[in-house]
Amino acid sequence: MKHILHVVGARPNFVKAAPVLRAIRQLGMRQTLVHTGQHYDRNMSDVFFTELQIPEPDFNLEVGSGTHSWQTAEIMQRFEPVVLERKPDMVLVYGDVNSTVAAALVCAKLLIPISHVEAGLRSFDRTMPEETNRIVTDRLSDLLFTPSEDGDANLLSEGVPKERIHRVGNVMIDSLIQFLPAARNIPKNGFPDRFALVTLHRPSNVDDSQNLQGILDSLMEVSVHLDIVFPVHPRTRQRIEKFGIDAEKLHLLEPVPYIEFLSLQTRAAVVITDSGGIQEETTYLGIPCLTLRPNTERPITVTLGTNILVGEDKKRLGAELRNVLAGKAKKGVIPPLWDGHAGDRVADILQRL
Repeated sequence: MKHILHVVGARPNFVKAAPVLRAIRQLGMRQTLVHTGQHYDRNMSDVFFTELQIPEPDFNLEVGSGTHSWQTAEIMQRFEPVVLERKPDMVLVYGDVNSTVAAALVCAKLLIPISHVEAGLRSFDRTMPEETNRIVTDRLSDLLFTPSEDGDANLLSEGVPKERIHRVGNVMIDSLIQFLPAARNIPKNGFPDRFALVTLHRPSNVDDSQNLQGILDSLMEVSVHLDIVFPVHPRTRQRIEKFGIDAEKLHLLEPVPYIEFLSLQTRAAVVITDSGGIQEETTYLGIPCLTLRPNTERPITVTLGTNILVGEDKKRLGAELRNVLAGKAKKGVIPPLWDGHAGDRVADILQRL
């Protein structure tokens, strides 16, 4: 294996790619980094490259936002010439965003081998666009790097040959472990001693005015007893303003850089989220996590970790928050191979090829 091309496009991709880029660089293999520009806001993109010590991308496709179909098609059109120019031996794609499946489709048609980092995850919910991205990418990939045992089982049940599946652990946890000391050294900066940390961005939660109003109403009720710190995704802030929702009782912040957000997680009494990656990070940190979704593609965070699925049940959300306040939060353990060396395992397998 001589030349590896990496494709990233959104915040979670950057966190996952950083340890793999570092591990491959240490082995001396040539690398090309392509940023699709799916996340283009500085707080959602550029600052992550700086913090995570990711080299400047060799190509930025500057795709920007759009519908799922438009964005996927635009990435494919802009990515194909890059692949034809660079002629990589292997293309690595990460996670489940539109950039992931778009790059996989291009490479499959050009007969260029594909590796999927974070393969095998399934929510079994086809209403989630990410589920389609995961299924298609795994079907097209030549090497499938899974983070946990359930990923292996899902792929085997779908007929993927065992020899193509490699359980390497969780690359996102590699980044967390590397930057955790820096996160713990960040001053409190006026944040309360005890607070709930909130993230919301999924269309099912923020695009429907009644759902978003119900979630924020529940949070404002809890804010009487527990401060709510809420870094607001650009999409969510737009919806709050569009729907005229009053969220003045909550501490609304602009999106924060990775290390600062990690610092907030370590200090939170509980995290309330609809993000997949945060379910994993809180499980590693031992922080209670309440997920505002009826299902998860990361079930190990529920079976072994600190995660509880509360869905759209506002009464369940309130009850679980009261458990946290009463010191009865769910405990968990760290899943196997979430040890900070997943990126090394990916690089070692690629080198052996």
